[in-house]
Amino acid sequence: AEEDSEEELDHDLSEKKQELIDSISRKLQVLREARETLLEDLQANNVLGDEVEAIVKDVCKPNEFDKFRMFIGDLDKVVNLLLSLSGRLARVENALNNLDESASPEERRTLEEKKKLLTRQHEDAKELKENLDRRERIVFDILASYLSEENLADYEHFVKMKSALIIEQRELEDKIKLGEEQLKCLTDSLPPDRTK
Repeated sequence: AEEDSEEELDHDLSEKKQELIDSISRKLQVLREARETLLEDLQANNVLGDEVEAIVKDVCKPNEFDKFRMFIGDLDKVVNLLLSLSGRLARVENALNNLDESASPEERRTLEEKKKLLTRQHEDAKELKENLDRRERIVFDILASYLSEENLADYEHFVKMKSALIIEQRELEDKIKLGEEQLKCLTDSLPPDRTK
């Protein structure tokens, strides 16, 4: 009788895991569809950016156009750098908080060092972002003297969306990755004959 109840428990557990697998699979499907939509938004914003750039090239002096180009190029880099460092810092802090009592002092020290380094890099990246914000104002002032209200509004929209879409893309990718990892763990933990 004891074996029966153990088998029943195993069966219940497998059922629960299967339900979780189905639920996570559905969630992943939704996230992947959201990623498709986001990619379309990214493409549309890039097209807008190209149009703005063509106009700016037409009306601005070469050195002013260079300032515009450099700012747009650095916007991508700095936002991605900040996101990457924030993510890595959060993971290290998480690992530190979840350290086992049995963890070696060596392990704790390594994580503390990593945290210190990443915190410093994150501070540097925040300074880069502040510098970038100042440059954004300079570029805006240059463009304001050349562009029509409508074109200037397009430029502002393009810049705002560029940052927002990069952030949204990173968050979606992280959620998808997490879901896929959870799915793999659950699927691997099912008895072989239960996997669909």
